[in-house]
Amino acid sequence: MRTADFNYDLPPGLIAQTPAAERDQSRLLVLQRSQGHITHRSFPDILDYLRAGDVLVLNDSRVIPARLHGTKAGSGAQMEMLLVEENAVNDWWAMVRPGKRARPGATIFLLNLSRQPGGVSAAVIEKNPEGHCRLQFSGTANIAAVLDSFGTVPLPPYITREPTADLAEDRDRYQTVYAQPAGSVAAPTAGLHFTGKLLEQIRSRGVRICFLTLHVGLGTFAPVKAGAPQEHVIHQERFELGPTTAQTVNQTKQAGGRVIAVGTTTARVLEHVASENQGRLVQCRGRTRLFIYPPYRFRIVDALLTNFHLPQSTLLMLVSAFAAPGETRGRDLILSAYAEAIRERYRFYSYGDATLIL
Repeated sequence: MRTADFNYDLPPGLIAQTPAAERDQSRLLVLQRSQGHITHRSFPDILDYLRAGDVLVLNDSRVIPARLHGTKAGSGAQMEMLLVEENAVNDWWAMVRPGKRARPGATIFLLNLSRQPGGVSAAVIEKNPEGHCRLQFSGTANIAAVLDSFGTVPLPPYITREPTADLAEDRDRYQTVYAQPAGSVAAPTAGLHFTGKLLEQIRSRGVRICFLTLHVGLGTFAPVKAGAPQEHVIHQERFELGPTTAQTVNQTKQAGGRVIAVGTTTARVLEHVASENQGRLVQCRGRTRLFIYPPYRFRIVDALLTNFHLPQSTLLMLVSAFAAPGETRGRDLILSAYAEAIRERYRFYSYGDATLIL
């Protein structure tokens, strides 16, 4: 199986640029994977597919305002930084544009949200083979603590905003209602559809809800450039799985209930931990670079709620694996479902509609 096998053509007009008017008013494509049957519903109809004894597992990581702007010392050139991963306090890897101006030794003066100098600077310490810059911040005890004064929402590149646009709506909507520990530089988008009211309705059906944390990095969404999936090395991402979630999921599996993962990030943590512990979950924290692609056989996840994903991405490969565990035909099922979604004018990607794979 080649990376090119996971390609598809999407009309640009179907890339959602704004969220639905209300979080839970997106559409829901339901794929019954055993029959390849597709049903078109609205997101609140997810209640019809849940039953008492199931457990819904969500990723509660909070998106940080990771996009920073500044001026280069000396030339005054405009610079943009996207924080990628924290190494230590005031020590971060970041994507910096324009990259040719971000040479080791350069200093960038950060601008606050009013685009005025804020007394904080970033020195470029080194660059890695991917072109990411290691930045050492000064002028603040901890840049992470003042990001709300300097940073903006790290919207993905396919969502366009004017430089002067008010991002107040994005600050609210590019974040789940249950977000807790800060650390993601991209939203776990499958969870964006839930409201507090809908979560309570789910609980009232006898479905348990629990959380884990995976801090989403840019590597999850990076295109696979290798010719074959097995040649691609996925970036590591930090996760934490607590004792309550581990126990709840184990009990659900033992009792014959279903484990429903909200998002590919959640699925990766569940499968990573299960793969290291003979198919069961245990309390743990660490990093995962588990790359799931056909013909992966899932150990924990029984159903998957997710958004539509970019061509040739690791996420599209994961949902293809889930559509037919242990086989390779899942790619055809998913691409067929995507083709129907395109015909039906579904909205794609982060602010788009959802799919439920059962």
